[in-house]
Amino acid sequence: MTEKITFELDGKLVEADEGETIWQVAQRHGTTIPHLCWLPAPGYRADGNCRACMVEIEGERVLAASCIRKPSPGMKVRTASERARKSREMVFELLLADQPQKEESHDPMSKFWNWVDAMGIQTTSRFSRGDRPAPDNSHAAIAVNLDACIKCGLCVRACREVQSNDVIGMAYRGHNALPVFDFDVGMGESTCVGCGECVQACPTGALMEANLLDETGKRVAFEDGSVDTVCPYCGVGCQIKVNVKDGKILYVDGRDGPANNNRLCVKGRFGFDYIHHPDRLTKPLIRREDAPKSGDIVVDPRNPWNVFREATWEEALEKAASGLKRIRDRDGGKALAGFGSAKGSNEEAYLFQKLVRQGFGTNNVDHCTRLCHASSVAALMEGLNSGAVTAPFTAANDADCIIVIGARPAENHPVAATYLKNAAKRGAKLIVMDPRGQKQGLARYASHVLQFKPGRDVALLNAMLNVIVTEGMADVQYVQAHVDGYEDLKARIVDFTPEKMEPVCGIPAATIREVARLYARSERSIIFWGMGVSQHTHGTDNARCLIALALVTGQIGRPGTGLHPLRGQNNVQGASDAGLIPMVFADYKSVRDPKVRGMYEDLWGTKLDPEPGLTVVEIMHAIHADEIKGMYILGENPAMSDPDAAHAREALAHLEHLVVQDIFLTETAWHADVVLPASAHAEKWGTYTNTNRQVQIGRPVVNPPGEARQDWELIQEIARRIGLDWNYSHVSEVFAEMTKVMPSLANITWERLLAEGSVTYPCDAPDKPGNEIIFASSFPTASGRARVVPAGLEPPDELPDEEYPFVLTTGRLLEHWHTGAITRRASKLDALEPEAIAGLNPREMDRLGIRPGQFIRVATRRGQVVLKARADRDVAEGMVFIPFCFTEAAANLLTNPQLDPYGKIPEFKFCAARVEAMEEKAEAAE
Repeated sequence: MTEKITFELDGKLVEADEGETIWQVAQRHGTTIPHLCWLPAPGYRADGNCRACMVEIEGERVLAASCIRKPSPGMKVRTASERARKSREMVFELLLADQPQKEESHDPMSKFWNWVDAMGIQTTSRFSRGDRPAPDNSHAAIAVNLDACIKCGLCVRACREVQSNDVIGMAYRGHNALPVFDFDVGMGESTCVGCGECVQACPTGALMEANLLDETGKRVAFEDGSVDTVCPYCGVGCQIKVNVKDGKILYVDGRDGPANNNRLCVKGRFGFDYIHHPDRLTKPLIRREDAPKSGDIVVDPRNPWNVFREATWEEALEKAASGLKRIRDRDGGKALAGFGSAKGSNEEAYLFQKLVRQGFGTNNVDHCTRLCHASSVAALMEGLNSGAVTAPFTAANDADCIIVIGARPAENHPVAATYLKNAAKRGAKLIVMDPRGQKQGLARYASHVLQFKPGRDVALLNAMLNVIVTEGMADVQYVQAHVDGYEDLKARIVDFTPEKMEPVCGIPAATIREVARLYARSERSIIFWGMGVSQHTHGTDNARCLIALALVTGQIGRPGTGLHPLRGQNNVQGASDAGLIPMVFADYKSVRDPKVRGMYEDLWGTKLDPEPGLTVVEIMHAIHADEIKGMYILGENPAMSDPDAAHAREALAHLEHLVVQDIFLTETAWHADVVLPASAHAEKWGTYTNTNRQVQIGRPVVNPPGEARQDWELIQEIARRIGLDWNYSHVSEVFAEMTKVMPSLANITWERLLAEGSVTYPCDAPDKPGNEIIFASSFPTASGRARVVPAGLEPPDELPDEEYPFVLTTGRLLEHWHTGAITRRASKLDALEPEAIAGLNPREMDRLGIRPGQFIRVATRRGQVVLKARADRDVAEGMVFIPFCFTEAAANLLTNPQLDPYGKIPEFKFCAARVEAMEEKAEAAE
């Protein structure tokens, strides 16, 4: 243990920890020292350049900046001496000279003006005002008014050191020095990703949320309250502070949560106003009797009256429940199915799967994990008997080698990406493997970039395993103690030499050997992967290879090591944990296990189906086969997210009875018989489990609009009306029931979450933090040992040919999420990325005679879409990339519905396609 440093602070003896500054010690003891260039937040270092925090130290000729000066034994510090006070006042007077007057300032509530008021400083300065820059309003979300800039450098540190985006720098000299974006272009024309870290750091209002300002650049919108909650978007699970005015969200700040340490991305910070969009459902809707269903129907969410009519809640709930009950009683439970949502809370997921199993009498319940990480979970369950990540993404802080494969965290998990970039800057070796490349993302920070041929993951990974085994880099001692199946794996990868796999995967044999040695020989190596690994017919094989890499090298169960499939939506981990999967109950317990099933039968008071249910895509096939006749869909949008979406839409239209519960009239709701208006994330209580296994509390920020109701209450209403005796009075009661059947939630209570905000599972005791790193000594299998499973080389289901020579791959954009139902209704996000695009390599565009921005037609064997071409150097030649969030050019009209035989996940990442230039824009409107 390091020794404390004892010194005198304002006449009192105090102790400082090693590395603490005078400012930090003073803050701990309740002594306020002004500061502008120092931000006491995670990731920020002090610069000492504003001189607002000067203190006097006995015996020293000059004052010291307390934010950077560290105490020494016996030092005598005076924080409020006349000399220090006068110095600070002079600093503020000098800064005031170049500030707009407070009445005209961009943010009169900024840190700067708050300090001026607290110190009692006159707001007029004796010094003349210099020329100041013109405003920059080129960015849709962030207003830049550098006439308020004090050159503190916080925005530079926020951008370069915290978020590692490297967009903002200081340019020019002396008094003319100013922050610039890239090579001094407008913020909107720069490579800025809109994370807003600079906005949260800026002490003067020089960088601000644009929606808070009027046309003159003056702040006119001020909050009247704030609520601490969690972000509704990706699996990172950022904690946020939501500021509210008159019942509407005004702006969002990051909080110091375990997953984000105050950081946010463009969606989390600026994608909040979708909940106030005029498309929000506010009253129940019932399909008109004169509005027949068809798979190709298109309904205007703002004018749906030729298809739907408004109804009372009593009528809508009765019609919704009676239709489901009628089918169940007539045809049996297997004629019904339910899709839940990974955007809902843990409690909603648990209630929904309970309703389907207890009330419908079937296990036909699934959610979007089937479309993202089902194959990853299948491989993890097979090898480790756990579908959870073994370490959080913050474990990158401890890693020496980081592999990122089939994932684009800079776009899909931007805050998680900051930790990977921080680690690379620290000196960790970052290896990026991606058929699309990541020249504008993580690749800039990588020591190795392997842009392998699409669909050839197994070839590359098995070649790495071959090198590790044949060159004696396997951790034999670890394998002998903890791993089964090694000898079989060893025999199976003999033929996968790097030289043989080089033409298959497109990566030079020497490079394969180099990265294999780097991964195996590093003291601490960790693997992150995304849907580029999982969304294949061989997705489970891909994940098996990654698991084998970690197990044979012993790179698991220690800080800085492990396996982490980056979860997609905000609660896909929690929804899966809660049992929203057709073949398992909560905590991944098989529905076939009579002991497990018996426990639920005793708890729920009914016999349960012993056979696994159908998955998302299988349910669509079963509808076409007239086996499933009714569905209840909560917050899911299969009309956009399912592969071969035309087939899915025809299935939805074919249903005898469809109940949709959502906040918007989605493409799925177009086919509904009853639409129930529900609550958005910011309008309800609930818990959410992020990709790090951190269970976090979400709080209501505003009330639902109109007659919209809470999701859990609507599930309970349906349950009661089909004959179940449910009597929950609050979400916390649902959570309490979950803890009875979910060992993963042991020692985590609703009250603890209210107090702490976040608890990681597994957790050993009510007064102990959860375990971030798991499987340190054994695995949750019967033997306590993990298992490696060899993977063979299987091609994608559909390969390019003369008619369809391109490879189509799909994914997400930074500004949009999932099917776009909410982000395209978030004004700032839609302004940043407003129209459907297809990414093509610039050389490919030249070959085809396609101009950037020109309309093109992309076709597969299932359909075609028309959208604009975008030059994208990340996309390989022979490939076309389409985001699946644009309803006007739905990518999933094109994708292949063929399934991985183990994870039952469709092959979204690979199918054969044709790309054609369109001469006239008019053709695009046909």
